[in-house]
Amino acid sequence: MPPHFTTPVTALRVLHADARLVVVDKPPGLLSVPGRTEPDCASARVQALYPDALIVHRLDQPTSGLLLFARGAQAQRELSADFAERRVDKTYIAIVAGHLDGQGLIDQPLAADWPNRPRQQIDPARGKPSQTRWRALGHEGAHTRVALEPLTGRSHQLRVHLAHLGHPMLGDALYAPPDIAAASPRLLLHASELRVAGHHFVCPPEF
Repeated sequence: MPPHFTTPVTALRVLHADARLVVVDKPPGLLSVPGRTEPDCASARVQALYPDALIVHRLDQPTSGLLLFARGAQAQRELSADFAERRVDKTYIAIVAGHLDGQGLIDQPLAADWPNRPRQQIDPARGKPSQTRWRALGHEGAHTRVALEPLTGRSHQLRVHLAHLGHPMLGDALYAPPDIAAASPRLLLHASELRVAGHHFVCPPEF
């Protein structure tokens, strides 16, 4: 099933650039790296401005927010090591179905759902350890705005974990029931804060 988008991809914004790294606000609907049939992506747009920029991590196509690039191979190795060794703090904002209160930790292993790619699934037997901290920020009608902190970086981790909790994200065509998927023209998930290499970047969501 293709990503759930009816809105056009907007421009990518450069939020910070120095001799070592570049941080952008990736719009929803834009790939982080080139796809098999789609050359337009955040990486290509950033490299058009900074030819030595190399991607350090990725965001899912429907997810918006902070995306980090390194300036050159050495910086990419160093910043990638920061991610691998969990020296990076990331916070996401999402709007999920139903009412959540308080905070908690979701600790459920994830693995690819091969017959239904690109879906991921909770798999206690084959899954890799995956942890997400969540904190309710407030109710918005029948929904809840939540802050999410991924302690691991598995594919689709936040989306699968919140769906498992019984609170799928609005606009999530892969993991939400049809009525929740159709409740927003885009996935309401945004990478809003990034602490890395002595920097603290903040980019509030537009929802």
